[in-house]
Parts: sequence; structure tokens; C-alpha cells
Amino acid sequence: MRDARRRILDTATLLFYAEGVHTVGIDRIIAEAGVAKATFYHHFKAKDALVRAYLAEQYELQRASLPALPGQGRAKLEDVFLRIVEASEGPGFRGCPFLNTAAEFADPAHPVRAVVADYRAWFTGFMRELLTEAGHPAPETAARQLLLLRDGVAVGGALDAPEQVRAGTLASLRLILDASA
Repeated sequence: MRDARRRILDTATLLFYAEGVHTVGIDRIIAEAGVAKATFYHHFKAKDALVRAYLAEQYELQRASLPALPGQGRAKLEDVFLRIVEASEGPGFRGCPFLNTAAEFADPAHPVRAVVADYRAWFTGFMRELLTEAGHPAPETAARQLLLLRDGVAVGGALDAPEQVRAGTLASLRLILDASA
């Protein structure tokens, strides 16, 4: 049964990211995952539950990988943003799964948006911790700026030339971080 859940979630992850949540129907996910409809509904009571599971998994992947990067403070902040830029340069990059999904769920009170809000709060808190380690004089303000920079990389990476995104990100990061100098 766990294997079926994994296939459903893997299939949904690929399709939701590539095509968008609302354009992909449950019947297609069931067919491409190779499971029965009853199996799908055993694991996910509704499509929204699957969308929340998709985002929760993306959140957990970032929560595990970004803090695990070596270093601390400024060096780690720079490494985090280099990784984000590198991801935006990869084939098939379509932006941020959180921003993409949030754009499809207009109601800020929707349970799917709660997962997005949780992720964004975590990212901001993670940035605040690293900024504090780096001795930044305004870690709360700078953390919010870094969240916006992350958002910009996610959008720009899907739309602009990679060299522009990289140069703009690194220049913006330096401006935010150099406020501590």
C-alpha cells in the first residue's frame, strides 16, 4: 500500500510542477500512477489532500537540504542562494512549487495556502537565524528581504536568462548582507 501512495505522490509531483495543479485531474494521476481509484481515495480523501501532501513533501525536502549545507552565517546564506540560483538554471525549471500552487488557490484561508504560509514562515525564520549568526544589524527585516529575493529568483529563473538571474541575485544578496558591514 505504501508503494501505491508513493507512486501517486510521485506522479502528482511531476504533473503538478510541470503543468499546474488545476490542469491535472485525479483520473490522469490515477492512470499514470497505475493505481485503482479506490486506492487513490484510500490514501488521499480528495485532490486537495494530495496537493497538500505534494507541498508538504517539497517543504520537507527543503527543510532537510538547506540547513544541511556546510558553513554558517554569511557563507551559508551565500551557499543557499547559489543553490537556489543553480536550481533555477536547471532543465524543466518552472519556478517555485509553493508560489505556483498559491497562485492557483486565490483564497488565503484555503488549507493548501496554509502549507505555503508554513513554508514561507520557515524560510524566513531560517534566513533570520543565519543573518543573526552573520551579525546582521537587522535580521528580521533582512530575512523578509531574502524571502522576496528567493521569490524573485523563482520567478526570474523561469522567465529570464540564467546569467541575468545569477548576476541580479548575487548583487542583491550582497546589498542585503553588506548592511552588516
